[in-house]
Amino acid sequence: MSRIGKMPIKVPEKVKVAIKDNAVRVEGPKGKLTVPFHPRMLVKLEGGEILVNRPDEERESKGLHGLTRTIINNAVYGVSTGFEEVLEIAGVGYRAEVKGAELTLAVGFSHPVVFTMPEGVTCEVDKQTRVTIRGADKRQVGMIASKIRSVRKMEPYKGKGIKYADEKVRRKVGKQGAA
Repeated sequence: MSRIGKMPIKVPEKVKVAIKDNAVRVEGPKGKLTVPFHPRMLVKLEGGEILVNRPDEERESKGLHGLTRTIINNAVYGVSTGFEEVLEIAGVGYRAEVKGAELTLAVGFSHPVVFTMPEGVTCEVDKQTRVTIRGADKRQVGMIASKIRSVRKMEPYKGKGIKYADEKVRRKVGKQGAA
């Protein structure tokens, strides 16, 4: 049995869970999420816990067991606590600002790059160089952070660009002058 798959998911008091038609609907203070799961998986709600079981020992069922449990757990955690990604901007003249639901980046191009945040995802900027993205859906928060980072990835020679706050950038030595 999968070590992750067999662990029950504890549902906090402030979170409501409904299981219907191969989907788990989770509602909490941070938002609402609907997570579909494979029809082969057996998901049930018992006494404040969500249990995920598999019907057989086939290879596909074993693979889906832990995955299904993790995705449902992320939804429960997301609507109760939320997820966040922090990006840092480094470079002379590089900055970010938020206007409503739009994030504007000035990162060395001839024009500013504008991102519109989808519903359920918020963005805030500290000191024009630190962008924090928050939301209930872990996948969506990660995708938005990845798209913002891909605008100008951190380059190893001068150390300019956008990086995750916990990312380590290996700096390279430039060309050597003639001796």
